[in-house]
Amino acid sequence: MASRSRSNPLALAVLACLYERPMHPYEIGQTLRSRAKQESIRLNYGSLYGVVEGLDRRRLIRAVETTREGRRPQRTVYELTDRGAVEMHEWLSELVAMPVKEYLQYEAALSLLCALPPDEALPLLEQRCIALELKIEQSRAVQETVIKRGLPRLLVIEDDYMRALLETDLEFTRRLADGIRSGDIDGLAVWQQWHEALRSGDPAPPGFTFPTPNSPADDDSVGDDSPGEP
Repeated sequence: MASRSRSNPLALAVLACLYERPMHPYEIGQTLRSRAKQESIRLNYGSLYGVVEGLDRRRLIRAVETTREGRRPQRTVYELTDRGAVEMHEWLSELVAMPVKEYLQYEAALSLLCALPPDEALPLLEQRCIALELKIEQSRAVQETVIKRGLPRLLVIEDDYMRALLETDLEFTRRLADGIRSGDIDGLAVWQQWHEALRSGDPAPPGFTFPTPNSPADDDSVGDDSPGEP
């Protein structure tokens, strides 16, 4: 299991940039943005400077010089330490090799979908399909631009991954919408009856419950969505 000190991907991105060469924090941010990495890693300059300070405290990076150009603010250039190079390699290897549980917002919505009436859920799912189709088209257009610029596909391999996720999402959502529309999805009748009972003030249909998995509760995880230290 990854430690909390490895919970912020922006810290890994900083280490990866400094693995190339020494940079100051603003240059790191510009490098990530020029490569569109903000599409995959949450990036803002306030958090970036905080991450750099945290990595410096942990001796994963160190300041090597301070520069000033004209009236611009003073900038500190950092380099990767040997300890930081080991951390970057181990952390990145762990992320590549080990699948982890990620709490996706759509997964959360699907787990609670029955709280919406079927006749409301269906158009929302259809709306999602339209949005997904647009995102997939945009992703393909970006890839075509990359190819025309002569950039190696490996440099934007995350775009292929995200498009594959979008296509899977679209396929699943279409099936779900089709199942509701046709009435073939298992449990639709009870779902409709439950909402009809709620609207009329009648008791819910006998025996109607939402099954829950038999897994131990993790009270420590409730409400803990902090990004952790870099």
